[in-house]
Amino acid sequence: MTIKLVFLAAIGSAALFACAPTQTTYGPATGAAGQAIGFDSLRITDNRWRVSFTAGADVSTAGAERLALRRAAELTLENGYDWFEIVDRRVESTTGRNPVRVGGSAGTSVGSRGYRASGVGLGVSFSPGQEGRTLVSLEIIARHGATPDAPNAYDARSLMAATG
Repeated sequence: MTIKLVFLAAIGSAALFACAPTQTTYGPATGAAGQAIGFDSLRITDNRWRVSFTAGADVSTAGAERLALRRAAELTLENGYDWFEIVDRRVESTTGRNPVRVGGSAGTSVGSRGYRASGVGLGVSFSPGQEGRTLVSLEIIARHGATPDAPNAYDARSLMAATG
């Protein structure tokens, strides 16, 4: 009996662990394809990049945008530029589904000779599905000199100071 309880507790713990949402941390994208959390970047030309940040369900869309901007500022400074302009911005959000479902049923029946039967059923399904994600993708052009007063222009140093 004790081994059975330990086995059931282990199965229950594993199921709960699998249901836990992915914690978003700032860093390079890690995880299986389609499940990766973090930033990625692609250099298109000497001063042009596609920067993306994928956040889990624990980060708002605004938070994911802030982290993508932070990565854009890092790339700008790492490559000797002062500011960047966003020339394309895309945001995609997906909602997750609950991986654990519980259902139940109850019924009674009466037979031809007065026999009665009743039953109760309980079902639990476990299906680890895709949890919610937000993908922010920015295409930036990095530049030298003073940052212009334009809505899509960002001073890289100021942005780094603001996003820590």
